[in-house]
Amino acid sequence: MITVNLDVMLAKRKMSLTELSQAVGITMANLSILKNDKAKAVRFSTLAAICRVLDCQPGDILVYSAT
Repeated sequence: MITVNLDVMLAKRKMSLTELSQAVGITMANLSILKNDKAKAVRFSTLAAICRVLDCQPGDILVYSAT
């Protein structure tokens, strides 16, 4: 299972979901879907934009667990 730790990175960067939405150019609704683990897929361009704004690596946001 892949877990999205977007809220963890937002807290570390002291950034709100609204601020990320504006900086990345992605709607709040789509970021909320991603943040709440409801997304079935993520475009690489979206992931790259989020990583650019949060100054992190994809592995900081996406975590795999076997259970």
